[in-house]
Amino acid sequence: MEVLINSESKDFNVASFERLIRDAVAIAAKLENIDYEFEVSVSFVSNQAIRELNRDYRNLDSPTDVLSFPQDSEENFTFPEGFPRMLGDIIISFEKAKEQAEDYGHELSREVIYLTVHGFLHLLGCDHETDEEQSNMRKREKIIMKELGLGRGYSEGESSLR
Repeated sequence: MEVLINSESKDFNVASFERLIRDAVAIAAKLENIDYEFEVSVSFVSNQAIRELNRDYRNLDSPTDVLSFPQDSEENFTFPEGFPRMLGDIIISFEKAKEQAEDYGHELSREVIYLTVHGFLHLLGCDHETDEEQSNMRKREKIIMKELGLGRGYSEGESSLR
């Protein structure tokens, strides 16, 4: 497993979160039964940068907290032995992460990990467009966050684990 982590801002100290991010991806991969070598990137950007991506790729002209860009590959393509499969990119707004941590009354580290887990599940094909998909994704997030020691109670109908 390789997790590439970077930040466009000197205002956001990504180094303090690197171990937590790698641990979160490793545990999520284990719990999601990923049994192959893979690579994923996690990038931290400004609200302006994520707004542009959201506008260009989702036709939503507003900043969001996290976007995921799965690496589409041919179903019949076999990765050579020793080469990791590129799952895709997770883009997180560090400004939104800070805002949401404050709004939800928890540490920035918890918000960063939640957004990483959420983005990683999107790379694996999870979504939350329908009530059923949302319920399934929230259950998976809950299991992963609990395994990371960051679990919280939530009711079946809640749309977020925050």
